[in-house]
Amino acid sequence: MNTSCAFIGLGVMGYPMAGHLQQGGFTTKVYNRTTAKAQKWAQAYHGEFAETPAAAAEGAEFVMICVGNDDDVRSVVYGDDGVLATMKSGSVLIDHTTASAELAKELAQACHERGIGFLDAPVSGGQQGAENGVLTAMIGGDKEAFDRAEQALTCYAKTREYMGPAGHGQLAKMVNQICIAGVVQGLSEGLQLARKVGLDPDTLINAISQGAAGSWQMKNRYKTMWEQHYEHGFAVDWMRKDLKIALSEAERQGLSMPLTALVDQFYAEVQKMGGSRWDTSSLLARLEK
Repeated sequence: MNTSCAFIGLGVMGYPMAGHLQQGGFTTKVYNRTTAKAQKWAQAYHGEFAETPAAAAEGAEFVMICVGNDDDVRSVVYGDDGVLATMKSGSVLIDHTTASAELAKELAQACHERGIGFLDAPVSGGQQGAENGVLTAMIGGDKEAFDRAEQALTCYAKTREYMGPAGHGQLAKMVNQICIAGVVQGLSEGLQLARKVGLDPDTLINAISQGAAGSWQMKNRYKTMWEQHYEHGFAVDWMRKDLKIALSEAERQGLSMPLTALVDQFYAEVQKMGGSRWDTSSLLARLEK
């Protein structure tokens, strides 16, 4: 039996994710705030688009959301035009937005009251991972809903880890962003020293990347950082949004995260330099300004 899906939000992540879903055999209807982009997607992938989130979600077995922040999620979930207005009992709402754990718990309760499954499923892997269909999804919520939805998720998420109850997917994504921020700052400082003392970057990275210093950031970003090219992925604006969520959760838990707070302020300096849309490796640009 053909499975119908809705995908809400066609940004740099959502557009290819919805495309993989359609190409994977899941009949998909999309909604985007800018209708022209939804029309473009429908033409490119031979799918359908809707004028409202509610119209897209009507009759769908799975409804995926990938928008900007907590408020954006609420704007497409609630109200007469929101997805909950038309989602049927037994369907599953999957939020791929990187948002707060508190929102995930709120949505889980709203869905439960309507007999709808809920998963908070933020993803990692960036635009390239979305385009190649190899994202990592960290998933919280109903285990039964996860089991039902996993086949659809395989269309764009190579790795799918069930983390626990609602909110645990978002909490895992916070840890992911905290770790990235610290690694990028360390790599930036290392490359700054390497340039200052005249080390050859390729020889240097070949020497140190095979040991404990190695990381994805080092392997994939050292060359573009050295060449001062910062147009290769997840934007500083979005990283700051994610770190704010993580720092707020840390405060809620009574935890101190001094390194994360410091790197967040470094990213604020990058924004002031005009680097809001640069990728996260642009911490080096701040050191070399």
